[in-house]
Amino acid sequence: MSSNRSGPQSVSSTPAELPLLGAPVRERADAARNRIRVLAAAEQLFAERGVDAVTMDDVAGAAGVGKGTLYRRFGDKGGLAMALLDQRERELQERILSGPPPLGPGADPADRLGAFVEAYLDLLDRQLDLVLLSETATTGARFRTGAHALWRQHCRHLLDAGGAADAEIAADVLLAALSAEQVRHWLRERELDRATLARSLVRLARTWLR
Repeated sequence: MSSNRSGPQSVSSTPAELPLLGAPVRERADAARNRIRVLAAAEQLFAERGVDAVTMDDVAGAAGVGKGTLYRRFGDKGGLAMALLDQRERELQERILSGPPPLGPGADPADRLGAFVEAYLDLLDRQLDLVLLSETATTGARFRTGAHALWRQHCRHLLDAGGAADAEIAADVLLAALSAEQVRHWLRERELDRATLARSLVRLARTWLR
């Protein structure tokens, strides 16, 4: 691999320059327990009812915390939704950086790329409305998120290591297919099965590799 390319020379490792999501704020043990309960309750309620149908009072009641605690920590439902999405994105990032293969280091680029597609579709399936909100709040919002920069660099590195002819463009095409709006169209409007969609996208990505 030429010296002007980012990332280590091993094709099965993760780029050293992979952009990191901001470090979580240190918190007291009781605050951490409350945060975990709130995010778990919010995730379940959002999945059952949809984001628009859930109130902060609903979340506070389900989590067993006071409304004041909830509002002081998250501000409003938008802040709560973004905190939940941020938590899930951090978890995926950690699995990419140091989790077991094939998603984490140690597998060949094709297998890691396929594992990323499947893992990201799983995240979307659970948090589709939140990701859609973060990607479409303003024109071009999807390209300005820290998470998008992380996913793009990871995919570009794997495509480059796997011999893709134009890793930059291929990474953009793959992430366009994984945009929340496109995935929502496939899953909810065309009613495609998520496992079938994942297999199709993995096959597509593998066609770019040598």
